[in-house]
Amino acid sequence: MNKKTVYDIAVKGKRVLVRCDFNVPLDDQGHITDDLRIQAALPTVRYLLEQGAAVILCSHLGRPKGKPVESMRLNPIALRLSELLGLEVRKVDQVVGPVVEEAVAALRPGDVLLLENTRFEPGEESNDPELSRKLAALADVYVNDAFGAAHRAHASTAGVADYLPSAAGLLMGREIEVLGNALSAPQRPLVVILGGAKISDKIGVIENLLTIADRILIGGGMANTFFRAKGYEMGDSLVEDGSVETARDLMARAGDKLVLPVDAVVADAFSADAQSRVVNPDGVQPGWRILDIGPRTVALFSEAVAGAGTVIWNGPMGVFEMARFAQGTFAVAKALAESEAITIIGGGDSASAVEQSGVADAITHISTGGGASLEFLEGRELPGVAVLDDK
Repeated sequence: MNKKTVYDIAVKGKRVLVRCDFNVPLDDQGHITDDLRIQAALPTVRYLLEQGAAVILCSHLGRPKGKPVESMRLNPIALRLSELLGLEVRKVDQVVGPVVEEAVAALRPGDVLLLENTRFEPGEESNDPELSRKLAALADVYVNDAFGAAHRAHASTAGVADYLPSAAGLLMGREIEVLGNALSAPQRPLVVILGGAKISDKIGVIENLLTIADRILIGGGMANTFFRAKGYEMGDSLVEDGSVETARDLMARAGDKLVLPVDAVVADAFSADAQSRVVNPDGVQPGWRILDIGPRTVALFSEAVAGAGTVIWNGPMGVFEMARFAQGTFAVAKALAESEAITIIGGGDSASAVEQSGVADAITHISTGGGASLEFLEGRELPGVAVLDDK
């Protein structure tokens, strides 16, 4: 990676603004239900504190659309950070302004301050230069550790770097290094597994990986559009009619490199207690829909994973939120865990599936950014990475 990280900058006695990704799920009472993203930010925060910096943290939470929303305040994050760091993390109720400036002026080395939800500011998502300047004025150095938001050109993820020396945090650095190596110098064979509902979300990924990967395995709802392109009847299965021609073109160019399921679990309703059975992909009857890959496909995909040098997985194999249609997804997770390959999970539902199946510890790298990892796999430049200082 040719970007500076926190290891490359002097921070002793300085105020460091760190953009984190604290966009964590909350229940109806405002309690955090999964603190994985908060845990992921700790190495960078602890390192900066050990080096004698005063740390100012900022993040978005949810989609408040440029105005304060009480249920999206970062108070629960401040409490959890205080518990995890073993010190008081003071929070202010604004992002910029006199109250924030006063709190920042009182900071001493070893202190941690958390700003309010950056998306409460109307200029955040439009990357307003004035907001960027105000954020930059709070600190001496900027660190971006929010890979999950690195594909957004917002004031706190990109604009602020125009006004301060900048570097990647440890999490951001790890993400760029692992994903970058997987694309530029993978241990081969490189096997990519793509799932999820829509082919349209991953056309760019497939286009880019056709020139890099050795095998691309397709599962989930997106496989249905490929089946329709082959002329199969799909019953009530999810199909993107507008992407059928694209799927046909991709298959023609990919040849044997692109692998579709050889059987599927179908159900007579989108329901956890629906009737289900295993059929060939061309055997979906009217009124039935594909909700998971079948056992022969599990064996086929598992064999490909077992022989791989590197595996990248993004997207579930079926409707894994329903236990009866989670078997394909969990079987793929198990295959990755048992593989000797470098295994990379591309965030989102795949990361959740790996956690639920209890094999997360056996995976080489679980990305914290679903959308960001997809854009990285497309070969697109991420704004939050591009703006950081080069080594």
